Amino acid sequence: MSAPVNAPLNSRRKLASSLPAEQLAEITELFEFRRVGYSLNAPFYTDPTIFKIDMEAIFGQHWIYAASIAELPEPGDYVTVDYGPYSLIVLRNDDGGVNVLHNVCRHRGARVLTEPAGSTGNLVCGYHSWTYSPEGNLIHASAPGETKFDKGCFGIKRAHSRMVAGLIFVCIADEPPTDFDETSKIFEPYLAPHDLSKTKVAYQQNIIEEGNWKLVMENNRECYHCDGHPELACSLFPTWGLTEGLIPAHLEEVWDRNKEAQSSLEERCRRYGLPYEVVEELDTRIAGIRISRESLDGEGESFSADGRRLSKKLLGDLRDFRLGRCSMHLQPNSWFHFQSDHVITFAVFPINEHQTLVRTTWLVADDAEEGVDYDLEKLTYTWKQTNLQDKEFVELCQKGAGSPAYEPGPYMKSEYQVEAFINWYVQRVQEHLA
Repeated sequence: MSAPVNAPLNSRRKLASSLPAEQLAEITELFEFRRVGYSLNAPFYTDPTIFKIDMEAIFGQHWIYAASIAELPEPGDYVTVDYGPYSLIVLRNDDGGVNVLHNVCRHRGARVLTEPAGSTGNLVCGYHSWTYSPEGNLIHASAPGETKFDKGCFGIKRAHSRMVAGLIFVCIADEPPTDFDETSKIFEPYLAPHDLSKTKVAYQQNIIEEGNWKLVMENNRECYHCDGHPELACSLFPTWGLTEGLIPAHLEEVWDRNKEAQSSLEERCRRYGLPYEVVEELDTRIAGIRISRESLDGEGESFSADGRRLSKKLLGDLRDFRLGRCSMHLQPNSWFHFQSDHVITFAVFPINEHQTLVRTTWLVADDAEEGVDYDLEKLTYTWKQTNLQDKEFVELCQKGAGSPAYEPGPYMKSEYQVEAFINWYVQRVQEHLA
């Protein structure tokens, strides 16, 4: 029979073990002889078998950012999260936590919930009305003549979940990586003052990019291309990722202004007891992270044309609008910008080897009133434009990876975080294939 209702997804035979020996050898060699400091070979971005390995080794084994608690304000609220072959229900429970269930009916496999978000009591499959509790227990199944039907054996399969500082993470592995506990201890003090439990969703944007998920992440992990983001450059210093000795002549004045703004920001952080130091362990731990609090240009308050606040309401127990941005990168699928007036979360959900869903969510204080405390168009303008520009960059790279003329090129020194992401990715897959 089936596993107990509270068990995670059953272990499956590794995809690698089912591949023909010659194909497995070719894929293993691609990982083993990946050239350090260079972009990946084309099959990493175009091959459907490598995509399946990614889904098994990365998205099937590691903690994935799914949503924020602001997206599930009340018990019974849910979102569905889809990536690769998986669909998960993330459901707010009566205790204030979340249940994460595979969105697969235990009768004949139909999707149980078909909307991207909503509110529900019990979960009712629309096919044959099998009904489950919010915990996934099967509580009703019309089974005429079935004398040996044991409902206790047919609960929805569960996944692991963690909520840290209002961010919800899921893991579908039987045994999730344990070092996420240590990573969460790193970032929780940075995020807690913003108190996501007292925020609401102002807007959410879903973009499908015609590119492999790794290209989406690579693009995010560097600012070498930031000249292509004129709206963002109004508030984000385009020297991000550069260090002394790497500053081009035309950015020297910007670099000096950035250093002065960062010094002032750090003084305010010390005054308010806010952590700001850079913690960077992107490829030295399983739950890779980079987090810091960094200055913004102009007034230093938010992502706007002049750096001024975009919402009149401070978040959490913050006492100053001039707190720049708390920037966090988590492997493998997310990044975040926590400002004093609003928060922006980014989640990457692979669809197939050449398509990726990028979900961007803007959060404001739960008592902020649209049209009074914030203008929605102004709030979202900078990152809407930036997302569209990034979409074009990713799609250019995907087209290039599909060309017979493509070969890996060198990362520049300012792209060290891209190298760290790729190094993390290669390590994790090799561990899985071993």
